[in-house]
Amino acid sequence: MKKILFLFLLTIVFGCGDSGFNNQNPNLPNYQFSFEINTNLPSYSNLQFPSNHVKIYPADGPSRGIIVFNTGSTFNAFDGGCPNQQLSSCSTLTISGIEATCPCDDASYNLFTGQSPGQQYPLKQYRVEVNGSLIRVYN
Repeated sequence: MKKILFLFLLTIVFGCGDSGFNNQNPNLPNYQFSFEINTNLPSYSNLQFPSNHVKIYPADGPSRGIIVFNTGSTFNAFDGGCPNQQLSSCSTLTISGIEATCPCDDASYNLFTGQSPGQQYPLKQYRVEVNGSLIRVYN
């Protein structure tokens, strides 16, 4: 009986995956944070429309902020720091339309995918849960 229970617990522990989610990047520190956005509030109302974004600076999150982007079918949340640069005075992403650009090296990242051609690291992505008009972003 103990062996069956042990095998059952092993199956549960090792059977749980992270859905392939990986946001490891040696240039950007890892932060443990969680915050909610209510898109009914005026300061976040533009997130109700596709291809719009907001940048949020949570107290316990990245110093360069978090970019929350409406893809039309879901939301993406990315670190506001340049993923291929050490933190410096020029390593804060600037947003223009559906692209985030790093002023240090002029690399442009697509906010739908987080990718940039020719760059080693994509944008550092965080988890997002949507429940009606509430968006929870966490790491």
